[in-house]
Amino acid sequence: MNLLVRHIPALPASALADLAAEPPWALTGAADDIVRRLLAGLGADFSVADEVAVHASTRIEPGAVLKGPLVVGPRCFIGHGATLRGGVWLEEACTIGPGSELKASFLFAGTALAHFNFVGESVIGRAVNLEAGAVIANHRNEWPGATVAFRYDGRLIETGRAKFGALVGDGARLGANAVVAPGAILAPGTVVPRLGLVDQGVAPDLR
Repeated sequence: MNLLVRHIPALPASALADLAAEPPWALTGAADDIVRRLLAGLGADFSVADEVAVHASTRIEPGAVLKGPLVVGPRCFIGHGATLRGGVWLEEACTIGPGSELKASFLFAGTALAHFNFVGESVIGRAVNLEAGAVIANHRNEWPGATVAFRYDGRLIETGRAKFGALVGDGARLGANAVVAPGAILAPGTVVPRLGLVDQGVAPDLR
């Protein structure tokens, strides 16, 4: 079984079904194009303007910044001061709380960024929760020019991408002010404690 389906079992029944065999960094690296394709297949319950599609049942507070291509599915909530950009897809019943930023990422049903979170270039499973201030970083500025590489399940994974955050399995929990360093895979049900650090990255001279 591939990484995406192992961590997000509902993916083959989702709008991303045709991408189930791809590595997660392939999705985030092509987020703009993928979300534009999804925009073309939406139903009449969505309002679409400037490559931003919002379902009629979703609530968006004043002051949120929505930059296309973007799909916000049914029963989502976008808080004031939140920013969504770079190719984003929210399946349904997702929460992007006040002051949070989401970039080039795919969120499955019931996932919540509480407030003041950053998530970049990531694929996040169902019913994942990020407490206040938790971050999934997407770029290794300590290794200038290096692509993101990390260890998972005893092997080295080289994404070939300058930016990649994480694949987060269903039901994971990130405590307040926790940090997931660029290049990580979190198993379903993972709990990262408050102020915790997950760093699976491999420096260029160790690859």
